[in-house]
Amino acid sequence: MSTARQGGFLIAKIHQAAGRIFARMLRERGIDIHPAHGRILFVLWQHGPMPIHDLARRVSLGKSTLTNALDRLEASGDVRRVRSAADRRSITIELTPQTAETRKTYDEVSRVMTELFYRDVPAEEIDAFEETLAQILANLEG
Repeated sequence: MSTARQGGFLIAKIHQAAGRIFARMLRERGIDIHPAHGRILFVLWQHGPMPIHDLARRVSLGKSTLTNALDRLEASGDVRRVRSAADRRSITIELTPQTAETRKTYDEVSRVMTELFYRDVPAEEIDAFEETLAQILANLEG
């Protein structure tokens, strides 16, 4: 048996599998959205309107990728760019009312995914696992 650790590899595989399942569940409920767009909507649902530079940091997307995603989300009517009256260079991104129904579906699918993800895993192991993941993330970001 190899002593090489595989945590990073397993996390990447879990991310891929979960992404495919999550996207399929959304499509089955009538939502076909690019994962980057979903991350943007999720951050805005969690934190409300925010300047574009804060959004970029929170969703970990490059400037051109974020700009392209925002163009598409704005064209579909999901977000709008609002220029600051005080500083025309400052742009805040906010959700439109039409995303309320999408959020309900995302919340439902997220609940189902969490149940699937942690099926048959005891609560104390989930707690320890999430603490470990938070430490790993802090290590990587620090």
